[in-house]
Amino acid sequence: MINLNIIDLVVLVLYIIFIVWWGLKNSKSSDSDAYFLAGRDLKWPMVGLSLFAASISSSTLMGNSGEGFINGIAVFNYNWISILVMVFFAIFFLPFYIKSGIFTMPEFLERRFDVRSRTYFSFITIVGNIFLDASATLYAGALIINMIFPGADMMLIIIGMAVVAGSYTIIGGLSSVINTEVIQAFILIIGSTLLAFFAMDSIGGWDAFYTQFQDGVWLKLTRSMDDPTVPWLGMWVGIPILGFYFWGNNQVMVQRVLSAKSIDHGRKGVLLVGFLYLFTLFIFIFPGVIARGINLFGVENLPHEIISGSELKSKYGINTDQVYPRLINKVLPVGLIGIILSAMISALTSALSATLNSVSTLFTMDFYSKFDKNASSEKKVKVGKITAVVTLIIAILWAPYIGKFDSLIAYYQEIMSYLAPPVVATFFLGLFWRRSNAIGAFSGLMSGLFIAMIIMSAKYLFGIHIGLHFLLLAPIILVLSILVNVAVSLSTAPPSEEKVNGNTWTKALWIEETAALKNVVWYKNFRVQALLLVLACFAMYALFF
Repeated sequence: MINLNIIDLVVLVLYIIFIVWWGLKNSKSSDSDAYFLAGRDLKWPMVGLSLFAASISSSTLMGNSGEGFINGIAVFNYNWISILVMVFFAIFFLPFYIKSGIFTMPEFLERRFDVRSRTYFSFITIVGNIFLDASATLYAGALIINMIFPGADMMLIIIGMAVVAGSYTIIGGLSSVINTEVIQAFILIIGSTLLAFFAMDSIGGWDAFYTQFQDGVWLKLTRSMDDPTVPWLGMWVGIPILGFYFWGNNQVMVQRVLSAKSIDHGRKGVLLVGFLYLFTLFIFIFPGVIARGINLFGVENLPHEIISGSELKSKYGINTDQVYPRLINKVLPVGLIGIILSAMISALTSALSATLNSVSTLFTMDFYSKFDKNASSEKKVKVGKITAVVTLIIAILWAPYIGKFDSLIAYYQEIMSYLAPPVVATFFLGLFWRRSNAIGAFSGLMSGLFIAMIIMSAKYLFGIHIGLHFLLLAPIILVLSILVNVAVSLSTAPPSEEKVNGNTWTKALWIEETAALKNVVWYKNFRVQALLLVLACFAMYALFF
């Protein structure tokens, strides 16, 4: 239970009121461009900060600290590898997305291939946004509130949070979402930094922390092949696939890039979030590791060696999703608890509002617009608002079932490792291989889905032990999808020039950009910034190798 002082409660309530007011104040819903893409005029700081806030949900905060408690800093591999993915995405894919003027990621697949690929990808994205993103966010937020008010009904808490986040999102569209996310990004960074500072102080400072956890693999990023979180091979061949799907294909994330006023602003916004992600090790994951060293759950003789989350739950009664809120209660003084809880509510509302806007955009542009080809801009906005309401209702109903999984991070990452590879394969072949055609793309997507369904059915319906970590299954699904795409494309007619030109990368584009950057001062050159970010990534990896 989190003991709230009246000061903390006032801070929390005032913050919620302010966020709702600020979101409504900055709403734009006059037309579809304004409602779904904030008028396409955002500068890079807003793009970057909104990306950061949208990517950090309550489940991220609780999941990262929970994984830190279970397995040390291994979960940071997802973050630093994803930063490399962001750089690749910003250099190669982002220009095509922005120049095409698309509203959704599936729309790009239709331009390169056909409507079948667009419809399939849009459908699974909507399903994923509802059942993996929105529901998990509501469940995580409910756990937090339940620790503040233990007697409160979980379903009522979930409904209340949905109403708060939905109030400004549904009315104001992406402009409301992004303007609140900028505020929420600052609250997240400040709040999480404060918690990390007090947590480190509670264990006796860095020297005491390092002394306690230097043995074993607690502070090591490179793990053995049998590591339950990140086997070393999975780090290199599995995480990049999930990372690219999240940052390069996920509508929730890319929608913010599409709202940038130019390619350069979009690129620099992505690089900004990359630099911010370097610090997530210290402010999100370290506190979870520290929690293992200060007997947070009051369990005597808790083994120092790493054991699974399910074993911690069954043998010691420890729910690792409670690490973050329990740490708040244990190490923070009165007055600061309200700020940290505001950070967690920030994570909740930003992630949920981002998801709602994403689903409403996908359904309206990829499905409704096909049904009603003459729909006015105002009617599309109305349909988008109705879609967001329906999404909230479904997410509310599904959220309580997420508690059946070992941890929030495990829930999200494992499911995505089965669904993401075929999509990533299709986008890569579409951009870098001119011969890939519509039939090949759709065949690759369907074969990947079929394989994913077999794996999930075997594991969850029949209890069959697969024997491979999901990070090692992801590249297998990716390669099989590529092989099907290539085989079918080569055995059928090549795509038309209309489908290929303007939708595939060529060396001439690189040469053209190089020439354009000659007169740009070095610190404003996105390639220099990207190089610095890559070097920082590998420096971080070397530090905790």
